[in-house]
Amino acid sequence: MRICSCAPKLVKMTEVVDYDSLNLLLKASSKDLVVRLCDQAFLYRDLIHPPAEVVHKIAEGLTANDGEASKLLRSLGNLIRNVLYIGCTDATSVQAVFPGDFHKNLKDLLTSIFTKKLTTWRNRSVNSQISLPRLVDFDWRVDIKTSSDTLARMSVPTCVLQLKVQENATRVDDAPETSTMNVELSKETLDTMLDGLGKIRDQLSSVAQK
Repeated sequence: MRICSCAPKLVKMTEVVDYDSLNLLLKASSKDLVVRLCDQAFLYRDLIHPPAEVVHKIAEGLTANDGEASKLLRSLGNLIRNVLYIGCTDATSVQAVFPGDFHKNLKDLLTSIFTKKLTTWRNRSVNSQISLPRLVDFDWRVDIKTSSDTLARMSVPTCVLQLKVQENATRVDDAPETSTMNVELSKETLDTMLDGLGKIRDQLSSVAQK
């Protein structure tokens, strides 16, 4: 078994990768199957023991045993972690993580898949970190509220702000849920809110410039 913790000398990686176990991908019946396996490796990259049913299905698809499939999934996941960690951005930088004697066709295939998936994986990796709910979208409209007091009938403009918030996923294989909240703001409240947001923007800009 050949285990590498680094590829070419210029590339320092953090996860140990058993590159020999990746050769099991040569038994895949199609490129689409390899793409799915890469997505599964990314999905379960942080688990020491991926779900047994997932491992068994991979083993069946590659006519291998569960032990080989588990090792493949773990090594592929570690490779993906390394690619994301060292900041690969294109095919050239992705190819640099493979040993020089790695199977050329398989290296080219994985490089192509990784390069196309990098942005998606990186965004999902950042979004999956433990954090507060995230604001993903918002919309607004202006309403006119009419007073029912006949002695002082008047029209009051208000802002209805709709916030779309993404919660943290509770399971690794679940998509994060999105909830929507509507908030009514008077002109005075909106002015105060905008003033506060302006101060926050200025402070963030100041911190970013340091």
